[in-house]
Amino acid sequence: MLSKTYKLCSWNVNGIRAVEKKGFLDWMKDAEMDVVCLQETKAQPDQLSEALLHPIGYESYWSSAVRKGYSGTAIYTKTSPILAMTSFSDALLDGEGRIVLLEYEDFFLFNVYFPNGGSGAERLAFKMKFYDRFLHEIESFRKKKPIVICGDVNTAHQPIDLAHPKANEKTSGFLPIERAWMDKLFAHGYIDTFRYLHPDEAERYSWWDMKTFARSRNIGWRIDYFIVSEELKSSIQSADIHADVMGSDHCPVTLVLGRKE
Repeated sequence: MLSKTYKLCSWNVNGIRAVEKKGFLDWMKDAEMDVVCLQETKAQPDQLSEALLHPIGYESYWSSAVRKGYSGTAIYTKTSPILAMTSFSDALLDGEGRIVLLEYEDFFLFNVYFPNGGSGAERLAFKMKFYDRFLHEIESFRKKKPIVICGDVNTAHQPIDLAHPKANEKTSGFLPIERAWMDKLFAHGYIDTFRYLHPDEAERYSWWDMKTFARSRNIGWRIDYFIVSEELKSSIQSADIHADVMGSDHCPVTLVLGRKE
């Protein structure tokens, strides 16, 4: 039983400074989320405005890549966490600013920007190593508290999760090896919250290719997730994808966890 209700949001913003110019802070104010997790922030904290670092009502936690203008994650939270971590003493997990972990009373929240494996065999190998190392990490934390994972997983799990599954069977993001890792994750007792509540809902995507203007035709992929350990299954109240929110090539996804009345 959770101590309270949590309204959580995850969004790959494809550049926090770019999305700031497109009304991000107004959107966040109107969305009234308890926690907002961002991926692909592409910035160091010293490059950001005071308004982005300290929006009214929120604390912020940032993890930046060594390479400037690349990767990066952040969490805005209304409730001060018990613990905040951006380093796991592992170069594989730490070097590209891909994880922010916050501990709350009821769970550990991992905000993750998983690697893209599309630039060749070496990068795909890095992605798969990251996946396996991450699963080992969360299983360790799970011994203490339930787990919530959100972010851009960079893999569509099933054919229902992308517009053209057949055409993309040899494309990173829908390769058998990537999908098999997601099978393994769920076999360890983790739940894809959107698919749990909407098992047959098709044409619900969270990313669209900008170069081909795919969003206007809804030719997309569902690669952004909220995933919870099964201990939280009874607390899942809603999970949604907000394709109407513009500003990035991804859209926000949300999860509400709370007590059952």
